[in-house]
Amino acid sequence: MQASNRWFIAVTIFLSMLLVVMPLPQQWLWFRPAFPALLIIFWVSRMPQTLGVGFAWLVGILEDLVTGATLGTHALALAVLAYFSLLTYQRTRAFNPAQQLLWVFVLVGINQVVGNWVHGLEGKTVPGLTFLWPALTTALLWPCVAPPLLRVCARLHIR
Repeated sequence: MQASNRWFIAVTIFLSMLLVVMPLPQQWLWFRPAFPALLIIFWVSRMPQTLGVGFAWLVGILEDLVTGATLGTHALALAVLAYFSLLTYQRTRAFNPAQQLLWVFVLVGINQVVGNWVHGLEGKTVPGLTFLWPALTTALLWPCVAPPLLRVCARLHIR
């Protein structure tokens, strides 16, 4: 990847942080997609030799700072997500769109479970399985986000 095109990755992460803190009505908060997780899956799968668990951890620390969460909560969850993305990126590239959507749901679900576990350790419980709603909305967003990002990556020669 050309160093001059690394700005695009930073811009996508910046936009995801804006979307994380974007105000939503109270009844929609549980359905907010996990935008940083979506981008971690995309970038780690796209550039596994360059971006990995450390990159995801840094994005998670940034998300913790932006959202005011306990430092390390999102960092741990995104690092676990990146690890599983790295383990499976070769297989998932061959998946059809429906299989990719399902795999994104599983990965973001793992991310949400880790985050919910940390919140549970803090004494903040989440009722039932409502913490998995972002996994569903993120997976449904994958087919709308991944193809345009792939086209921009091809145009900018980001490999």
